Amino acid sequence: MRKFFHNCWRVLRVAKKPDKNEYLQVAKVTGLGILLVGFVGFMVMFLGSIIQEIFASI
Repeated sequence: MRKFFHNCWRVLRVAKKPDKNEYLQVAKVTGLGILLVGFVGFMVMFLGSIIQEIFASI
């Protein structure tokens, strides 16, 4: 347990606060990822509803 806290403290000493440009870049990439996952989920639901309608009409 002591080694774990030592490693955590070591990481916190090395970590730095991101500057404005780095923060904006991370925010853009994260937003793009959220949009991409949402779009893929929408397409899966849309195609699923189309397939369901095709099989329901048979």
